[in-house]
Amino acid sequence: MNLSHLIRPDIASMEPYTPILPFEVLSARLGRDPKDIIKLDANENPYGPSPKVLAALGNLPYPHIYPDPESVALRTALAKNTGVPIENLLAGSGADELIDLILRLFLQPGDTIIDCPPTFGMYAFDTAVNAGRVVKVPRRADFSVDVSVIEAALASPSPEARLERRLHAQTERKRRMWTPKSKAASGDKRRVGDVPKLIFLASPNNPDGSVISEADLRRLLALPLGVVLDEAYIEFHGSSHMPWVLEHENLIVLRTFSKRAGLAGMRIGYGAFPAALMPHLWKIKQPYNISVAASTAALAALEDAEYMARSVALLTAERDHLAEALSEISYLRPYPSRSNFILCRVVGRDARELKLALERDGILVRYFDKPGLTDCIRISAGKPEHTDALITALKKL
Repeated sequence: MNLSHLIRPDIASMEPYTPILPFEVLSARLGRDPKDIIKLDANENPYGPSPKVLAALGNLPYPHIYPDPESVALRTALAKNTGVPIENLLAGSGADELIDLILRLFLQPGDTIIDCPPTFGMYAFDTAVNAGRVVKVPRRADFSVDVSVIEAALASPSPEARLERRLHAQTERKRRMWTPKSKAASGDKRRVGDVPKLIFLASPNNPDGSVISEADLRRLLALPLGVVLDEAYIEFHGSSHMPWVLEHENLIVLRTFSKRAGLAGMRIGYGAFPAALMPHLWKIKQPYNISVAASTAALAALEDAEYMARSVALLTAERDHLAEALSEISYLRPYPSRSNFILCRVVGRDARELKLALERDGILVRYFDKPGLTDCIRISAGKPEHTDALITALKKL
């Protein structure tokens, strides 16, 4: 029997997330050896992990034994590294898993989150997977977060939003006729979806590299919703806000080993959470979500802090060099960035064709064509020789 008719309707109609293709697929498609491809499309660390990481991975003592479900050794090392108590830390299979866990924890079908596009696509994607709805508050032209609009939206919903919520409430009442009432449900007068529960913010933001000011962050933390601050690129800008979690009960901060440690392929991230959330996160987390290899790699990376700091310094310097070089290309308008990439508006020519022309030269960049990012490409900071090859190709084109 074909099971397609049993699929959740919202899943059947949702748009899929479009990931970056892996190296081996790109290599085969372009007919080039991987070593001849300059990969500047996914914000990866071209220097790779510390030699200590590679040595540790080559000597895994217990790959045949299930990993520690609580990742105690890793969380202990992270507590020392971040200054956040181990009791507030959770590791994930990339920060992506933690985003999904947060949404599972908070969203009932029809509940809403606030998203500030253009930004990382996983916030909206995982909300859809968890049957939630996204309220979009677009960023300003300079990609700053429009905090005033968010405050106004929470204080006084639009007539359209009120109508949508009334219609949703009618559907919910019909559903509840067939659902046994729990004591908690009967005592809760709020309706599902009435008020956004969470806001997701990347700082530095992907794809433009802007950061949210501390003043704006404090304004958002004063609102009646959870603030999820994604700091995947924080090392290229400044200090993390992870310690703020101990002061703000509605703040969650996420980080990753993908960028500074060069471990994107290992899928290892971590987050700092208010103490009240931790027991519930442990309940819904997959028991063995962090592999032995990923945990070993992350621990070895933390033990070689000097290597990570050197990689970050090299990429930060190359970002600045790249920004200066791109500003001299007549048809590009680079935006200021505090991350390891530069977003450029393409002027007077087709941005998609530019991306494809660079691809034919073995240089990969990210192309965007969606609201707020029309005619844009994003270029990751690589090694100096990568920048030189890119600029040569751009001038030739």
